[in-house]
This record gives sequence, structure tokens and C-alpha cells, in this order.
Amino acid sequence: MSQIKRLSSSALELKSVYGLTAAAMLLAIRVVLGLFANATLPMFGNTVKISAAFLPIAAAGSLLGPVPAMLVGALGDVLSYIISPSGAYIPGFTISGALTGLIYGFAFYKNKVTIPRVVGGWFANMLLVETFLAAFWFYEFFNPGFQTPYATFLVTRFISVAVKCIPEMLLIFATGKLLENISKLGKQRKAAPNSRI
Repeated sequence: MSQIKRLSSSALELKSVYGLTAAAMLLAIRVVLGLFANATLPMFGNTVKISAAFLPIAAAGSLLGPVPAMLVGALGDVLSYIISPSGAYIPGFTISGALTGLIYGFAFYKNKVTIPRVVGGWFANMLLVETFLAAFWFYEFFNPGFQTPYATFLVTRFISVAVKCIPEMLLIFATGKLLENISKLGKQRKAAPNSRI
């Protein structure tokens, strides 16, 4: 399937009751995890924030595709800020949330979840969004007078990403396999509505 078809097919997911419901539930989970499933670790003179908020975005990418996953990523950031604002609102992180959904949607939608696909999707997201782009948002918005060079923020992001590498990939792989099993069970129930599967 071409990426254009993947994009249009995922947009059509939002026309079904199942797609809207699944997207809304994953958005709610994204907000809750973003607010409560966080830990900050001091490492190498930096603080590394570990969060499970990426999982519902990856799940939306796998189940519904890039367009709904972009909405879950972007709206999740906005709603988390509205519910529990901490400092000024930074639209850059909303853009990052949308891009994370886009990447995971292209990586997993209508594809079997395999270790190489998980590693590829994770690395694409981590390099583009969580490293270079996040460093840029920190450089732009938390750097009065631009006294600290961009490279300093980049090194900090590389350390953060390196610490989260294995746990996040394992969580995405496990979640993807769980979603595949749930999807198979749903198809079996549709095929045999009177059976007790």
C-alpha cells in the first residue's frame, strides 16, 4: 500500500463509529498517561523524563493509521495542558505530538508488528521528533537571549533518548502484539457470531 493510500484510508477510519470511539478512548488514555505516568530521573547531570504517553499514540497509529494518530498526539498535548498547565503553552510540542502520530501511523498501520518495524518506527520518531525537534523547541522557548547553543540541548536530548531506547521499543512491540491478538479475536467473532470464542 502506498503512503498516500495509507493516509486516505486512515482518514476514512474516523467516519466509522468504531474509529471515532477507538480514537476518543486512546486520546483519553494519552491524556491520563501524560498527566500521571511520568518519572524524572537524574542522569549524567541531566534530568531524563520517562513517560508512557507515547503508547496510545503508537496504538492509534497501529489500529487507525496516521491521521487519527496525529489527532491523538496533537489533541493529547493540548488537553493535557488545559487540564494541568505547567508554564507557558508551547505549540511546538503539539506539532511534535502530531508528527509522532504520523510516524507511528505510517510504520504500523495495516502492517504486521515486527521487531525491525518497531525499531525503524521508534528510531525515526526519536531522531526527528524527540531529539532534533525537541531540542529545537527547548532552544527556542527555554533559552533567554539564546545564550546556550543548540548543540547543548541536542546532547541532552540524545542522553534522554538513549536511556529510554530499550524500554520504549519493548513496550511498543508488546502493545502491538496485544492489539494484533485483539484484532484477530474480533475477526473470529465476526466470522462466527454464535460461537463462544
